Amino acid sequence: MAKAKAKQSKDPKTSEIQWLPYVEEQSYPAAQSHLSLLFAKERVDRFIAELRSAAVVRFQAKDIFRTSGLSLHGVSHSHMDRERKRILKGEDPSPLLLVRDEPHGKVVIAEGYHRLCAVYSIDEDAWIPCKII
Repeated sequence: MAKAKAKQSKDPKTSEIQWLPYVEEQSYPAAQSHLSLLFAKERVDRFIAELRSAAVVRFQAKDIFRTSGLSLHGVSHSHMDRERKRILKGEDPSPLLLVRDEPHGKVVIAEGYHRLCAVYSIDEDAWIPCKII
């Protein structure tokens, strides 16, 4: 991962988190694996193709959590802790991959849940780059 170019202050909440401008390639197979638990293969294949071509947009961390209906991992969760340490060291995280589940009024975090938890633990108002379909 690239090093963050944002200035870091002593208070992590006032430090702007820098993100990669693109989704890392390994995110797509991870999203495909997760989505295959929820949807039929044909639909998942279509989702992945749409995510690959989608533009990167931004949403606040707190809004993604609200619409996902998921809970925040505690600060002792190892994956979240690792992501948080990487972010605080200045490593740029990859944007999240999201799928709208309109019948249920939710968003599925197809890939990037631990990054979302880590960022939320730093700043719940942080703007998070995502691809959403």
